[in-house]
Amino acid sequence: MRKVFRVFSLTFLALSISLSSCKPKTQDETATDFNDFKFLEYSIEEMHQGFVDGDFTVEEVVQAYLDRIEALDKNGPNLNSFICLNPDVLEDARALDKELKEGKVRGPLHGIPVTLKDNIDAKGMPTTAGSRALENSYPLDDSFVAKKLRDAGAIILGKVSLSEWANFRGSLSSSGWGGVIGQTKNPYFLDRNPCGSSSGSGVAVSANLCMLSIGTETNGSIVCPSHANGVVGIKPTVGLISRRGVVPIASTMDSPGPMGRSVADVAIGLGILAGVDIDDEKTSFAEGKILTDYTSFLNIDGLKGKRIGFFTKPMGVHFKVDELMSKTIELLKNEGVEIIEIDEISIPETAASAFEVMLYEYKDGLNKYFASLGPDAPIKNLEELIEFNKNDEIELEFYNQAYLEMAQAKGDLDSPEYKKALAAMIKQSREEGIDKIMDKHNLDAIVAPTGSPAWKTDWTNGDSYHIGSSSPSAQAGYPIISLPMGVIEDLPVGVSFFGRAWSEGVLIEIAYAFEQKTKQRIVPKFIAN
Repeated sequence: MRKVFRVFSLTFLALSISLSSCKPKTQDETATDFNDFKFLEYSIEEMHQGFVDGDFTVEEVVQAYLDRIEALDKNGPNLNSFICLNPDVLEDARALDKELKEGKVRGPLHGIPVTLKDNIDAKGMPTTAGSRALENSYPLDDSFVAKKLRDAGAIILGKVSLSEWANFRGSLSSSGWGGVIGQTKNPYFLDRNPCGSSSGSGVAVSANLCMLSIGTETNGSIVCPSHANGVVGIKPTVGLISRRGVVPIASTMDSPGPMGRSVADVAIGLGILAGVDIDDEKTSFAEGKILTDYTSFLNIDGLKGKRIGFFTKPMGVHFKVDELMSKTIELLKNEGVEIIEIDEISIPETAASAFEVMLYEYKDGLNKYFASLGPDAPIKNLEELIEFNKNDEIELEFYNQAYLEMAQAKGDLDSPEYKKALAAMIKQSREEGIDKIMDKHNLDAIVAPTGSPAWKTDWTNGDSYHIGSSSPSAQAGYPIISLPMGVIEDLPVGVSFFGRAWSEGVLIEIAYAFEQKTKQRIVPKFIAN
């Protein structure tokens, strides 16, 4: 990683961009208006039109975002969401400007500034997974996701933070913390947690440090930071987007997904990223189910006539969320939705099956990822990673590596125990879970609160979740979208819609109509308590 920062600092020294260190600086306590930004809350469509009309160049836009990153991420509020910047970013911008002058427009993402969660490979930048063990680990090739974005003309500004190892390392962890740069902050209240594991993605999008970010989710890692940071995120059906070049947890459950400030932006991103990849066998199931454009589902009347199941299990935990959710259900009814209450989706034993699957697939996936880095990889296998952490002065300072050790103790994917757990999880979560419920009630989707307001970051006790609703979709490998539902004491709260495999279009239609009726996105003010 230091290599990238050295190159970047030399290249942009005249621009006063100093990112030679990943450590946050002392917070600037001046009364700066951090939202005095020309492109504040711009949509992808607005930015694209500005390029086409010649209102500004890609280079001008990229420079504006770089200046904002410098002002907010490593200075000012010290959001600490960027792990590194792309050393070629201005060169890439000039090349895209040249194409525009020649009349070549690659599509809606041409010149759009995006970021990648730092467990997604992009050649020329390290992929750290937030861990000091991979601080100088450079992938040999672009991930499927990075290549798709580059081919579409998107500008990859850099890599953003995550809960280390996608928050599957040990117990009492703090979301948004990683050994490489420390703790990422929530942009609404800086002492609050951004949730995770796609913490930097949620923060960077919400704080207008980029227009779109690609996160990853195994269980809640896109929808929770989308909720906590007041943005929109979709985890698609497993297999809609290839995981090649993504540091894994569980191949049965993992998926990348776009995060943005609106359902429209996320729909654009999803269409760019979706695709079959011979190097990810799960994508073979998406053959014939992939769309290259999900914006056709942006229907303002998309709620009318829908039958939606209200998953009530998360209710009764947080009365303020209950009140907000009740208003949401009332609004849905008023818009022509028939609501059917559902108290349970899958049996409790499903969680145990899923955890067992995750451990086996984690070991297998990590070892394969390390092997993909070639003979010069800093870490060769899971066993070496565990030993590195034991000998590092920072990695185990706040929490342990229990999940890594539990995974290392497992056998391979031919183990009868793994096969039994996998079969049980799939049956319990799909045919006896979401599919059964949706068939029984003839549902278009299921709705639930995404979570409760962001808690105060606590490195001693770890995360303080109260509510979560992502497990049914995660265990089934089915799609889920979260978007802003409302505000509780100036903190955003999200609502999730989820459903059957390959139902992304229906979920986008429902989410878009809800978004247009409610307009609950609020711009963060970076309040320091």
